[in-house]
Amino acid sequence: MSKWTDKLPDAARTYIAGRRLDEVECIIADIAGVARGKAMPASKFATQENYFLPNSIFLQTITGEWADNPSGLFTEPDMVLVPDYSTTTAAPWTADVTVQVIHDAQDQQGNPVPTAPRNVLKRILALYAAKGWAPVVAPEMEFFLTARNIDPNMPVMPPMGRSGRRAAGKQAYSMSAVDEYGKVIDDIYDFAEAQGMEIDGILQEGGAGQVEINLAHGDPIKLADEVFFFKRLIREAALRHDCFATFMAKPIEGEPGSAMHIHHSVVDIKTGKNIFSNTDGSETDAFLHFIAGMQNHLPGAVALLAPYVNSYRRYVPDFAAPINLEWGRDNRTTGLRVPISGPAARRVENRLAGMDCNPYLGLAASLACGYLGLIEATKPRAECTGDAYNIETDLPYTMGDALDLLEEDTALCEVLGTEFCKVYDSVKRNEYKEFQQVISPWEREHLLLNV
Repeated sequence: MSKWTDKLPDAARTYIAGRRLDEVECIIADIAGVARGKAMPASKFATQENYFLPNSIFLQTITGEWADNPSGLFTEPDMVLVPDYSTTTAAPWTADVTVQVIHDAQDQQGNPVPTAPRNVLKRILALYAAKGWAPVVAPEMEFFLTARNIDPNMPVMPPMGRSGRRAAGKQAYSMSAVDEYGKVIDDIYDFAEAQGMEIDGILQEGGAGQVEINLAHGDPIKLADEVFFFKRLIREAALRHDCFATFMAKPIEGEPGSAMHIHHSVVDIKTGKNIFSNTDGSETDAFLHFIAGMQNHLPGAVALLAPYVNSYRRYVPDFAAPINLEWGRDNRTTGLRVPISGPAARRVENRLAGMDCNPYLGLAASLACGYLGLIEATKPRAECTGDAYNIETDLPYTMGDALDLLEEDTALCEVLGTEFCKVYDSVKRNEYKEFQQVISPWEREHLLLNV
């Protein structure tokens, strides 16, 4: 084996054992969480010393346009891609033997590129580490399987199941509903196993064709990498069976949206103990400070947790999505939920993040809010013990409002990195401006001949 393959995780080594490795995909997540990079023959990857990409990929919008240039990214020298061999994993849907390797972005002096989403998350984790803390997260991934939609003017439809009927909504936790598209689920399991990724559980959610995958708790970088990989493998599994997988926050009118609920706890690096629990099992002040930080700073972070105009269609009452930042114990109507657990597993669940967010930025933003709460040592509002849908919303209604709140929260921007926040704002305002120029079917139907 060549020198670089000796560094591979066990699953990747098993995948290529006894076979000739054909191709290596060198990938990095852009602002949207799309995999950018280049593929090359494995023989070339083994001998090439440097890999370069233009910094401007972080100015590319979801439509492929280029945002305004607040930080000179078009004129800077190319960034250097540094492979993180621990992320090497199979691409088992390809015709030849291919592996993917996530790369970190550095400038040509070896400094982290501040606009790279993976580096933003690393920045947040370094702030925790400086205080002697290590955050632990567990993301939940919701998505829809849909019929192929090749005409954007047509509504998205649920997929056809093995019974010959379209998937139905309001079947949460139904095993029969999952069996309707069991072949897709089987491929998801097989691909995940080939990639060395563990699935904690799969279940039917409330929407028609809506599935949830739970991941075991762990290191935020590792889990962000896995969500990044999972999005790709789930799409590939769906395409094998003549359907689409979508991570849009609200793809189907009248159905619930798709969230990436994030469970957080924080451990003391020296003791390994959860700082949210006292030795007698009671809640600590740090636990309440973390919640307060989320209540105080999540309004500014929503721009990263709900990154598209479609994201805000999810925040409606009685559709299993929060409309405010109330907190409560085992209360699924609140934006911040404290699940039932023992003291060692005491945690806070952020229910605001949509599945359309970049996993690196979603985790970074959520952890940044909790970090600020720990530093500021403020107290949260009183616990909500009733239906939080009856309480007025304190979330932004539009992408533009969310970006304004992010800009106003200087503490949050400083923690995330001011240069990153400027670039993010530029990309998202460009997308929002482009959306505002589109005339919707609703406008044509109700305004064309009536006003």
